[in-house]
Amino acid sequence: MDGLFLLLPISLLFVLLIGVALWWAIFSGQFDDTQAAAQSILDDDDRGCSDQD
Repeated sequence: MDGLFLLLPISLLFVLLIGVALWWAIFSGQFDDTQAAAQSILDDDDRGCSDQD
């Protein structure tokens, strides 16, 4: 029972920290443009590199 009094506040603190991190990520623009990184890989031009002779 004593362990429950220690683990419950710690787990609630972790939930609060995860919620704050998610809130920050959403409102700081982390998820605004999720397609740009994937599109940049497809748009990459590797024809100028001819080291594979």
